[in-house]
Amino acid sequence: MAGMDIMALVEQSKDAATVKRVFGEPIQHGDVVVIPVARVAQGGGGGQSQGKGEKGEEGANGGGFGFGATPAGVFVLKDGDALWRPAIDVNRIVVGGQIVVVVLLLTLRTILKKRRRKR
Repeated sequence: MAGMDIMALVEQSKDAATVKRVFGEPIQHGDVVVIPVARVAQGGGGGQSQGKGEKGEEGANGGGFGFGATPAGVFVLKDGDALWRPAIDVNRIVVGGQIVVVVLLLTLRTILKKRRRKR
């Protein structure tokens, strides 16, 4: 019976993974059509135990499912041309810049320490 629950979870996860999750409904404004696009990730899992636990309870089962989506950009259709416009993730740019600055400061500190030791 527990196996049936896990299989039901797998079937539900398949239903969630559709093209409509990636490509949004087209938006038309005049002669321009915009199609939003997202990056979609999903995962699921389940497990089952057998035997008796410390308190004498029988085996247990469980499962879970996760789903996430982030904007990737849009396709712009105009005058018979399709143009890709990527979404800009400002947070990723800021974090990347901070990492570069930290590495630069650590490198400068190491260089300055070596110069002081030589004197």
